[in-house]
Formats: sequence, structure tokens, C-alpha cells
Amino acid sequence: MNIEHTVQQILMDKFHVEGALIKPSATLQDLGLDSLSLMEFVFALEDAFQVRIPEERVESARERLTLDELSTVIREHLDRPAAAQGA
Repeated sequence: MNIEHTVQQILMDKFHVEGALIKPSATLQDLGLDSLSLMEFVFALEDAFQVRIPEERVESARERLTLDELSTVIREHLDRPAAAQGA
């Protein structure tokens, strides 16, 4: 599964972000995601990847969290056993 491609598709399809703006170094704030849309985005990612992303991993760093860093967070949780996802 290509995490970056899936993240890009979600941003374009559900949040109407222009593809040209979606770069690994772009922050969620750069892409125009406010607090509410950020949480909706996280829920969409959780559904797409069947993982739980801790809210504190994204909310506290919203202004500076890049798509590359977010992909790393997803990858970390994909690598965790299912029983550890809720922790």
C-alpha cells in the first residue's frame, strides 16, 4: 500500500486540496486544514489504513506536521500489532 498516494487521494477527494499543493514538505496548515478538518482528515486516514492515530500525535503539531511526518506516523502504526493499536 502506498501511504503517500493514499494520503494525497484523500486530501484531493474529500478535502478538495489541489494536487500541486500536496508535497511531502507541506504542513497540514499549509493545505488549509483547520482543527475540525484536521480531525476529519485523521478519521479518514484511520478508515483508509485501519489504524488508530493518537490525536495528540497530530493535534499538538498541526502547524508544523508535514505530510512526510504524517506518513511516518501511519507507517509506525501499520507496523504495530493490532492489539497495540489502542495504546
